[in-house]
Amino acid sequence: MADEKLDLQKTWTDEERLALAAKLDEELDAFIDSLEKKRYEEGWPEDRWQEEMDKHPFFMKKAPQPGDDVHPMFEGLQKLKYDPEENTAEELALNYKEDGNFYMKHKKFRTAIYSFSEGLKAKCDKPEVKSVLYNNRSAAHFFLKNYRSALIDAQKALEYNAEYAKSRWRAAQCAFYLDKFELCTQLCEELLKRDANNNEARELLKRNKTKKLEIERDQRKEAAEAKKRIVSFQRLTEALKTRGIKFDDLKNNKPITEELLRPKFLPLEDHPVHLDSDNETLVWPTAFSYPAFLFSDFQQQLSEDVVMEDCINDMFKEPLPCDKTNSYRPGNLNIYYENRKVGCVHKVDLNKTIKEILNEKGFFVTGGSLLFYVVPKNSEVEREFVNQQRRPLIYA
Repeated sequence: MADEKLDLQKTWTDEERLALAAKLDEELDAFIDSLEKKRYEEGWPEDRWQEEMDKHPFFMKKAPQPGDDVHPMFEGLQKLKYDPEENTAEELALNYKEDGNFYMKHKKFRTAIYSFSEGLKAKCDKPEVKSVLYNNRSAAHFFLKNYRSALIDAQKALEYNAEYAKSRWRAAQCAFYLDKFELCTQLCEELLKRDANNNEARELLKRNKTKKLEIERDQRKEAAEAKKRIVSFQRLTEALKTRGIKFDDLKNNKPITEELLRPKFLPLEDHPVHLDSDNETLVWPTAFSYPAFLFSDFQQQLSEDVVMEDCINDMFKEPLPCDKTNSYRPGNLNIYYENRKVGCVHKVDLNKTIKEILNEKGFFVTGGSLLFYVVPKNSEVEREFVNQQRRPLIYA
């Protein structure tokens, strides 16, 4: 204790003070170095700091999407913004309107529709707020080409604000796209009444009139074509009845229909029976089947005035690629048709016309087409074919 008193009473030189200060610095450095070094772990991880920043309400650049983890502070802000107990109906409606406008700017139109709809659910009783919500939702629908919904919302906006020019213009556009010509005309005229210099409304009015005339013209043309088709089909059915044409798939004497006459063979389906240009001659889709080879040839338009022998001679000017024995040649062929009603086949007189063959008692039109079988004369193929009481049809 006496030594400490002596030290306190001692007069220090500048050199001694500097030496003591240096010693104290060394001791402090040694103390710091002796402490256990721990890594700071309470902050954001280095590899995810940007992600964590984006989640923080003060720094986020976009609103959280459904299913995203939400920062507790953001949840608190949401509660303040959307809680009915914390906001009036008008405040809620305006909050949702702001959200919807934000999504509109970023072209997220479906999300904008949701926001504006939530704003309307707030049931704010101020007409100016409702008109804006309906107008903005109409715009979102319009950009999605939901023209019917856009028109309904635009008209609702006009109910709350009869002078809402944007809603009236959008309603006019929707009416145009929906072919509501009278409504489009009315809305355009109302726009021009309020603003005679509205060139957009004047141009739409002109386009609306032109479109209406074009559609009416097309409708008249379509009606005339439909009437023509009806008359043509009536003539065709009368021709079929006059010739006594029989169909094996016409049941209970039911009337002839377009479906009945539609060919069931794929290569013939676009060529149903019809009257030629003079409305006197029937033209038939026809299949010639080769039982020996299990395939068919097709004549898409075979006149009823053609003699069968001439038809066969024309078909076999060139040999069949699959006929290695040269059996399928003019003069060496017999033609048959099948009566599926009784399960037998009939040999065709090659000197008869198609019309005469169809008039035979045993001939029935099959699947909207004529079907003949081609076999070499006096061949094993012919004997097998004739001996079968019921031959399955060969479709190719």
